[in-house]
Amino acid sequence: MPEPPLALPDPVLTDVENHIQNTISSGTHIRSVLAGHSNKGPWNTTWEVDAAVEALHVFGSRWTIEILSTLYIAGPRRFNQLKTLLAGISSRTLSDKLRFLVEEELVIRQVDDGPPVRVDYILSEHGITCGRLLSPLVAHLKIRNGSLKSSK
Repeated sequence: MPEPPLALPDPVLTDVENHIQNTISSGTHIRSVLAGHSNKGPWNTTWEVDAAVEALHVFGSRWTIEILSTLYIAGPRRFNQLKTLLAGISSRTLSDKLRFLVEEELVIRQVDDGPPVRVDYILSEHGITCGRLLSPLVAHLKIRNGSLKSSK
């Protein structure tokens, strides 16, 4: 857990918790809607689990969450800036992961012809949407593990 925890005023922490609860309610509704349709025809639990695993595959790869989180929180970055922010990643691994994330359309590789040539890595609209969808989950986990707490 990062130290020290981020201490939020009670009204702010309550607001975050309320939005997390709204997300949980939305997720419950979506799960219910999908469950009502996934038992008809070829769509069954196995199909639905396989589709979920396929949809989430990009997030299961080492360094993917770190890179996407960095771009979501810190904004567009150049290669060496990312490497500095991601302690322990090799240049080769960062290059491979960025290529993968560009192929998955989560990241845009923007080249400015310069001089000098400048390459920035930016979250795509799809990447931003994923970050927004994951933010309530991340906030819930931060509260649960003590990284966010009340300032009282």
